[in-house]
Amino acid sequence: MNAVVEHIFSVRRVLAMLGKEFIQMRRDRLTLGMLIGIPLMQLFLFGYAINMVPRHLATVVSISDPGPFADSIVAAFSNSSFFDVVHATNSPDEARQWLAEGKASFVVEIPANFSRDLVRGAAPELLVETDATDPAAGSYAIGAVPTLITTALRDDMVGPLHARATAPPPVNVVIHNLYNPENITQYNIVPGLLGVILTMTMVMATSIALTRERERGTYENLLAMPTRPVEIMIGKITPNIFVGAFQCALILAVARFVFHVPMIGSLWLLAAAATIYIMALLAVGYTISTIASNQMQAMQMTFFFFLPSIMLSGFIFPFRGMPAWAQWIGEAMPITHFLRIVRGILLKNNGPHEIWPDVWPMILFLFAAGFIAVRRFRRTLD
Repeated sequence: MNAVVEHIFSVRRVLAMLGKEFIQMRRDRLTLGMLIGIPLMQLFLFGYAINMVPRHLATVVSISDPGPFADSIVAAFSNSSFFDVVHATNSPDEARQWLAEGKASFVVEIPANFSRDLVRGAAPELLVETDATDPAAGSYAIGAVPTLITTALRDDMVGPLHARATAPPPVNVVIHNLYNPENITQYNIVPGLLGVILTMTMVMATSIALTRERERGTYENLLAMPTRPVEIMIGKITPNIFVGAFQCALILAVARFVFHVPMIGSLWLLAAAATIYIMALLAVGYTISTIASNQMQAMQMTFFFFLPSIMLSGFIFPFRGMPAWAQWIGEAMPITHFLRIVRGILLKNNGPHEIWPDVWPMILFLFAAGFIAVRRFRRTLD
């Protein structure tokens, strides 16, 4: 009877298989590390980096009527947790340039004769302009502005102005949502999808470039060819540049004719920036292919790059709402800069001067990833 049971099911054989699998798992340290690292990355990203209520948003103040009232308003914005006053000027055009370049999220304009109208009992207008390319980023901050202004001027309402301290708000706050006045979410999400889709497809396409050669047994033939590593890399990634260009054209066509996303900037400038971005992603994918031993590892490493790219780039969650360390990581990723470029060109009509601060980090990333890929290229099969 025991012999029959032993023939059907053997605990010793199961234990032997378990031992074999644990040894195999221990040897494949890269896969084991990613199986542990990816859940930990998700935990920390969602737990620490994601914040739906951004604070300390960069704000520029344009003061055409300096005085105690203006000083109180600037101090109130500086002391608020929602705003950080990073620059003060007397030129509204200069202030809007900060907004166009993405260096500020808000512009507060104190117009001429503001103090005179306030003393005379009128309700002068205080203009607050916001970068509405991401409607969710500043919604909480905008909601706090009227109360902030009223509280700021309360201590200045003394003497003949004391009665106005308890009256309706002494200032008429006017909110202008620039670049997306109707706060249409598709204007933010759809251009951002261009960067996300390219990240997923381009990195994945080249991450298996060399691992597929190894698994098919053609890697030895590749090594026997009189080609240098950089030549192999260029040959592997160049066809995918055309694939990425086709994807860009397709996504932009759908964005324009289906979602009616405005495209007021130069599409040729966007094409040039997209080419740099695609090349940077392909360099990342090729680097992964030089590290991974098989296609499964390559897919896992692609996800390891894709997850923080989506979470820390400002595509889903407001970039300014993340802690400083998460923003530093996000700034190191090419998708963060490409999202700013594509939204800036399509919605703000940004030119080469405005997008250059986000172009050169992508170029630097491209050369760094390409250098690592060439250095990591193995001239042996083992």
